[in-house]
Amino acid sequence: MGSTSAQHPENNGSARVGRRDLIKRSAALGLISVPTMSFLSACASGGGGGNGDKAKEGKKTAENPLGVNDTAQMEFVLFDGGFGKEYAEDAVKIYEKNFPEVTVKFSATQKIQSTLQPRFNQGTPPDLIDNSGAEQMDMGVLVGKDQLADLTPLLDAPSYDDPSKKVRDTLRPGIVEMGQFDGEKVWIMYYAYTVYGVWYSQKALDSLDEQYPETWDQMLAVCEKAKKKGMAGWTYAGKYPYYLPFSLYPMIGKVGGVEVLDAIDNLEPNAWKHPAVKACFEAYYELYKKGYVLKGTPGLDHIQSQTAWAQGKALFIPNGSWVENESANVIPKDFDLAVSAPTGIDSSDKMPFGTIWASGGEPFIVPAKAKNTAGGMEQLRIMLSEASSKNFTGKVKSLTAYNGGTDGITLTPGLKSGVAALDKAGQNVVNPRLQDWYVQLQKEKIGVSGLGEMMAGRLTPAEAVKKIQGFADEAAKDTSIKHYKHQ
Repeated sequence: MGSTSAQHPENNGSARVGRRDLIKRSAALGLISVPTMSFLSACASGGGGGNGDKAKEGKKTAENPLGVNDTAQMEFVLFDGGFGKEYAEDAVKIYEKNFPEVTVKFSATQKIQSTLQPRFNQGTPPDLIDNSGAEQMDMGVLVGKDQLADLTPLLDAPSYDDPSKKVRDTLRPGIVEMGQFDGEKVWIMYYAYTVYGVWYSQKALDSLDEQYPETWDQMLAVCEKAKKKGMAGWTYAGKYPYYLPFSLYPMIGKVGGVEVLDAIDNLEPNAWKHPAVKACFEAYYELYKKGYVLKGTPGLDHIQSQTAWAQGKALFIPNGSWVENESANVIPKDFDLAVSAPTGIDSSDKMPFGTIWASGGEPFIVPAKAKNTAGGMEQLRIMLSEASSKNFTGKVKSLTAYNGGTDGITLTPGLKSGVAALDKAGQNVVNPRLQDWYVQLQKEKIGVSGLGEMMAGRLTPAEAVKKIQGFADEAAKDTSIKHYKHQ
C-alpha cells in the first residue's frame, strides 16, 4: 500500500489530514491482507531487458487521451481474492470494445509474488497488476527500486464519463495521497475503500439483549454473557494474526491518540512501550485469559475463522469490509451483518468512541518496464468510470475509489453499516501505515511472531511489547529498506 516520504511533509500531512478530516461517507471493501512472504530485493533489482519491446505510442484523441496503441496487446494480472474476478473481466470487455483490434491477456491468481517475481527480474512484467493477497509484493521495495510507473498521466487525463473533469477530481479524498511516496508522483491506485473494525451479527447481539460495548469492561461483560450461551466472544485468523490490528491499531489510537500510531509508523524508539499500547495488549490478552476466544482459533485461517463466526460460534471478529463478500456463501440471510469501531478502555481515552480505521485498499500498479503502460493506465481509467464503479459495488458489496456510483444500488447490510460507522467517526478516522510501509515487519514479525504468539498464550503482553519493539528497532536500523515518516 502507498505511503508518503519524510522528505515531503506537505504530502504526508495532506494524506493523513485528508483521510481523517474529509473522508466521512466513504466505505468499502479493501485488500485481503493474508500472509506475505518478504518481497526479495532481487525481485525489484531492475535487471533484464523488456524496454526494447515497448508498445509504440498511439494517437491521442478525445476518446483516447492517454495515447493507447490500438493494436498493442495489454496484459492484466488480477489478485483472485475476496472480490472475485468478474468485475475486472467486465472492465476488460469495455477495453476490448474500445480497441477492437486488441485482445487483452487477462489472468487471475492468488500467487502474485511467485508468479510475477521472475518477470520483474527479467524486465517483462504485465501492464497492470492488482498487487494484493497472500503474496503481495512489497510496495516500498518496488518504489524504492524504481519499478513502478508514475500514474500522474492517468490522474491528469480526462475522466471516462466527463471530459471536463480530470480522473483525480473524481476520486474519494485521500486516495491520491495514499499512492504517493516521495513528492507528487503517484505510484499506486487504490481501487477499493476499506473499513476496518469489529464485525458481528446484530441478530446475535440482540439475542444477548446487548448493545455493542464501548468500554472494555462492557466488552468483557458481553463476552461472558455470550460464553454462558455457548458462544465464544471472539475469533480471528489465527494463522494470519495480522488481522488483529484491524481493530487493535485503531483502539491504540483511540486510547493514546493518533500520535501514538504515528510514532509506531515512524519506527521511533520505544514507540511500542507507550502506555496505550500496553493497555490495549493487556485488554486483548484478557480475552484469551478469560476463555473468550473460540477454542482452536490459533489454528484457523481467515476463511475458517470467518466461517465459524458466520455459523454463530463466535460473536466478534476483527476484519475489513471485504468480509461481507468473501463470506457471502456462509453468512445466513438473517445475520444482519454490522461493523463497529473498536471498543476502548474507558472514558480516559484520548479519542471518542467511534474512532475507526478506514483507507484505500486493493492496490493496482503499472510496472515501469511494462510493454504497454498507457494500456494499463487506460484500463484503470475505465475501471474508475461510474458504470464500472457501480458494477463493482453491485457485485462485490463495495464502494470504489470513484466518488459516487451508488445511485440506484441498494446497499447491503455490511456496506450500509460501514457507511454509518464512518459517518459516526466524522474526523476521527485513522490510517496506520505499517501494513503498506513495511509489509514484512507488519505481517511476519509484529503479526505472526508478536500478536499471534500473545493471543495463543505463548507470550505475555509485556513480552510481546518487548519483542515487537525489537522488531521495529531492527527495521529502523536496516539500511537495506527505505524508511518513511509522518510529518
